[in-house]
Amino acid sequence: MVDIAHAADAFVHFAAAGTAEAMPNNGEIMPRLRFKAFATPDEVRPLPNGRADVVSLDEATVARSEFDPGWRWSIDLAPIMGTKSCQVHHLGHAVSGILHVVMDDGDALDIPPGSIYEIPPGHDAWVVGGEPWVTVEWTSARIVGIGPEGPGERVLSTVLFTDIVDSTARLQRMGDLPWQELLRLHNARLRNDLNSFRGREVKTTGDGFLAVFDGATKAVRCAGVMTRSAHDLGLAIRVGIHSGEVEFVGDDVRGVAVHAAARVMSLAGPGEVFVTSTTSDLLDGSGVELEEAGTYELKGLSGRRLVFRLVTPHKG
Repeated sequence: MVDIAHAADAFVHFAAAGTAEAMPNNGEIMPRLRFKAFATPDEVRPLPNGRADVVSLDEATVARSEFDPGWRWSIDLAPIMGTKSCQVHHLGHAVSGILHVVMDDGDALDIPPGSIYEIPPGHDAWVVGGEPWVTVEWTSARIVGIGPEGPGERVLSTVLFTDIVDSTARLQRMGDLPWQELLRLHNARLRNDLNSFRGREVKTTGDGFLAVFDGATKAVRCAGVMTRSAHDLGLAIRVGIHSGEVEFVGDDVRGVAVHAAARVMSLAGPGEVFVTSTTSDLLDGSGVELEEAGTYELKGLSGRRLVFRLVTPHKG
């Protein structure tokens, strides 16, 4: 177990460095040589029949979680998360014990110790046998064991939509298999960005994401990093952001704010991040630089609205 802990600590440093280097040198976080230990975590989250030790290095977060024999997601965490199945995307290292995972479509798998695993959203899971399941995760580390607000409650959130520009034409040029591989890389990179800024992935839209954030600054900074991640893959994405009240319903999110973010995204060009004036007002003092992008009527919404463009993302 000592070697595993050391390996996990080394990964935390590696992840932090990778995240920071992806950011521009404009006064934001830069990597530095250091480490943290799970023995002295930044946060300890007690979970039903388990616990999570969480460490963070700037934008990177890694959690070491332990689930006791008899733990089951649908029994222990479903009441907290408010969904019928787990809607979180997991990527991690199984240290010890065995976890049995059953997807919503019936596909099932045992995750053995010493393995690297990925679990898509939409699953139940439980510990097999009499040994605790111990895991180190990074994709979902910021939100492990933290549930959204209950169904029917309207909460202030910042909504983010992304979309790959000219994806249909790109698919026709590349063919199905190369496009699917590129899309897989795109999804993996953007999910890492969402995790770094504590964004909650709600769903994919075929060639984009719908996500929500508990802060406008995190959402806009994440959007800028996402455009750079896509650019590194030879893709151009557009991003739309709006802040307002939303309602969490099962594994989905509803409200006028969701529609507004989608409408604003449709106005953006390749590599652009557009935000509404509502979100812009929440960025005062954040250091995020915006410029006016015009006044538009957003389909289905009343009145003309001033829209802003993030200055720093990649174009083209």
